[in-house]
Amino acid sequence: MTATMIIRAARPGDLDSLTALLKILFSIEEDFLFNEMLQRRGLQLMLDNDLACILVAEANGQVIGMCSGQLTVSTAEGGPALLVEDVVVFPEWHGRGIGRGLMENLGEWARGKGVSRLQLLADRNNGPALDFYDKLGWRTMELICLRKRLSPRKGR
Repeated sequence: MTATMIIRAARPGDLDSLTALLKILFSIEEDFLFNEMLQRRGLQLMLDNDLACILVAEANGQVIGMCSGQLTVSTAEGGPALLVEDVVVFPEWHGRGIGRGLMENLGEWARGKGVSRLQLLADRNNGPALDFYDKLGWRTMELICLRKRLSPRKGR
């Protein structure tokens, strides 16, 4: 039996599935560790934010993949850009166009917000993800990502 797949906006009731997908994604990435409490909080913040979008792919009533992004202001573009935050599909669903569908729908959401550039960070050692993005027309840049952690404010 062939599953019918739909792509839709994520809902609060999807948090368990979204968190399970992030656990898979963070097991691949070198720079992030999975922490269910933090990931659930981040997902909820995105769900509550009009400048963010979480999309899910659903088959037979089950979430099978997700992607998310949030708007930023680009001085280079002179307008909004979209930072793609997470893209992940359960492994048993790979190779069926689900990731492509999610990314195309996220691009349409961004286009509707006036975005002219999408950007994302990918783990340099995740060959399958890099191949996937290459097939979708993404190109690497000369920029590198830097990160610095801030300690919490006193009194918080």
